[in-house]
Amino acid sequence: MNIYQTIANGVKSALADLYQLDTQDGQIQLTKTKKEFEGHLTLVVFPFLKASKKSPEETGKEIGNLLSERMPEVSSYNTIKGFLNLVIDSDVWIKALNDINSNPDFGKTPASENAPLVMIEYSSPNTNKPLHLGHIRNNLLGYSLAEIKKATGNKVVKTNIVNDRGIHICKSMLAWKKWGEGVTPESAGKKGDHLIGDFYVLFDKNYKKELAELQDGGMTKEEAEKNSSLMNEAREMLRLWEAGDLETVALWEKMNSWVYAGFDETYKQLGVDFDKIYYESRTYIDGKEKVLEGLEKGIFYKKEDGSVWADLTEEGLDHKLLLRADGTSVYMTQDIGTAKQRFDDYPINQMVYVVGNEQNYHFQVLSILLDKLGFSWGKSLIHFSYGMVELPEGKMKSREGTVVDADDLMEEMIKTAEEISRELGKLDGCTPEEVRQITQMIGLGGLKYFLLKVDPRKNMVFNPKDSIDFNGNTGSFIQYTHARICSVLRRAAEQNITLPETFNAKIVLNEKEQNLVHSLLEFPTIVQQASDECSPAVIANYVYDLVKEYNQFYHDFSILKEENPDTKTFRIILSKNVAKVINTGMSLLGIKVPERM
Repeated sequence: MNIYQTIANGVKSALADLYQLDTQDGQIQLTKTKKEFEGHLTLVVFPFLKASKKSPEETGKEIGNLLSERMPEVSSYNTIKGFLNLVIDSDVWIKALNDINSNPDFGKTPASENAPLVMIEYSSPNTNKPLHLGHIRNNLLGYSLAEIKKATGNKVVKTNIVNDRGIHICKSMLAWKKWGEGVTPESAGKKGDHLIGDFYVLFDKNYKKELAELQDGGMTKEEAEKNSSLMNEAREMLRLWEAGDLETVALWEKMNSWVYAGFDETYKQLGVDFDKIYYESRTYIDGKEKVLEGLEKGIFYKKEDGSVWADLTEEGLDHKLLLRADGTSVYMTQDIGTAKQRFDDYPINQMVYVVGNEQNYHFQVLSILLDKLGFSWGKSLIHFSYGMVELPEGKMKSREGTVVDADDLMEEMIKTAEEISRELGKLDGCTPEEVRQITQMIGLGGLKYFLLKVDPRKNMVFNPKDSIDFNGNTGSFIQYTHARICSVLRRAAEQNITLPETFNAKIVLNEKEQNLVHSLLEFPTIVQQASDECSPAVIANYVYDLVKEYNQFYHDFSILKEENPDTKTFRIILSKNVAKVINTGMSLLGIKVPERM
């Protein structure tokens, strides 16, 4: 039982004896005392004034008196208006640290056999271009959320849906066929996803050139788009693909295989993975079947031109197209098909889609349609809607080739990390292999932390230079503190200091030591909050605050040079567990922390 629950039980008993008040769960509000006041836990007394029939100050004093008389955990108290601030005895914090120290997985809850299954979809790339900065934020949010859900006792399936069909794929295919001259990733010396992305940009360049020529010849923009031979060739290629034309399908398979190999390299470097990958080319057919099934049951309706629609006016929305007049599917149809396959594959309790906020309406509609079609989790699906990430220069555009490539960005971050680390002397004495390992941790850690520390629902601007800084709210600052603690632990071992499994000595802790243990105790609650709110930022900012607090303690108090051997041992155990929580917290963000820097 943690200190919050222990004190809450004591308050419950005190209220019953003082005011004959039977309190329910949730009525007793205990929070961490604000730094400007003396104390550790603060009780809000306003809910009990009706029963006490006294002022907030008097009520607080009565409760405080009884708690300090009955509970050895409460060493003193003070009241400020309607707030009772409780000072917790040193022995409580020592016991709490022993509990934390004895649990290597402190902060995590293992999944039981009957734990709910949460499926989390993230990444969702198109096979016509490489992953870019926007995909990085998506992948990091999805992967981190999956790790957090696992840490709170859920079974988790990490899944990806690859957009491998459609007109945009055919644009790259057509450009390669017309102007590629048989080039391959090997002959070009390029990753396959980069090569295909180049042809996507090339198609758009030639398409715009053709439109300009047609408009110069007297056509309107709409007429030029309709008469574009290049776009019509792309549409014909899509028609051939959907008809199963062997030559078109063979080209599609070859070019997609290049892209998948490229994606795999990027995912590995980024440190994300998936349990199951779905492909739109295999799900859209199931989607069409489910829509036609819904049509037969009267859930959907057909227009005179043969197109199939859903009437969502009763839900306060509009009419939604599900199948075009020519029978081809739309994105919504594909998502229905993907949902069906997933529901067939797994006993899903909750489905989470990690997709940008420009798709809010899409997922609002999808939830309603899945519910109408009988998917038990349809109504409760979660659209983890996150904001866009931009550069200081503004938005990125794939067709114009102005995106920040994920691979290039990661390498640039690693290079920048090495340059800054060398300037600060952080790599002195490291072997070349250690330099690469450490700078990769720092560079990618800086990138990940910068993107994850922001509330995911907000748009953000990513500035690479700001993300690697050994001071301030950065991954590098946190990583350096972890390495600093590891150095303390190594030196303690060199001095033959043996740490007991349980610390039993009687010492009085100073305020900073008490506050550090208190901060560690909050970690399980923080992880649960991050899970409930679908926000890795909650953990990121908690770890930063913990690191700030530890550095203040490290600055103000000696550890290995402390003269009292019991105090020295306590501070080493405290440092060890701060490092453990830093490591666990950062791992939930997909970030590695070095032991040397």
